[in-house]
Amino acid sequence: MAQHNELGKKGEQLAVDFLLKNNYNIIERNYRFDKAEVDVIAQKDDILAIIEVKTRSTIDFGNPQDFVKPKQIKNLVKAVDEYVNVNDLDIEVRFDIIAIVKEEKGFVIEHLENAFYHF
Repeated sequence: MAQHNELGKKGEQLAVDFLLKNNYNIIERNYRFDKAEVDVIAQKDDILAIIEVKTRSTIDFGNPQDFVKPKQIKNLVKAVDEYVNVNDLDIEVRFDIIAIVKEEKGFVIEHLENAFYHF
C-alpha cells in the first residue's frame, strides 16, 4: 500500500479514537454513495456528525482542512442526504472536519465542528 494511503488509514483510526474519547458513537465508517465516501458518521446526543478526516504529513502546502473542496462537499451532502432518507432519520446533521498533522513525536488533531454548511 502506498505511504499516503497508510497515513490516511492511520488518520482515520486516530479520528475514530478521538471521537470515542469525546463521547461520540461511531455509526458508520467509509460510507459510500455515488461518487462520495463519508469517512465517519458519528452521533453525539441529538446530532449526527458527518466527519471528513484529512491527514497530512506536513503543512508545507496548507492545512489539512484546506483540501476539502466544493465539489467534495457537494458529493458529501448528496451522500448524507441519501443516508438520512434511507435510514428514515429525523436528526440534526452537522458537517465536521478532523484535521490531523503528523509531527516528529506523534500527531496533532484538530476537530472543526460545523466546518461547512450544506447548500
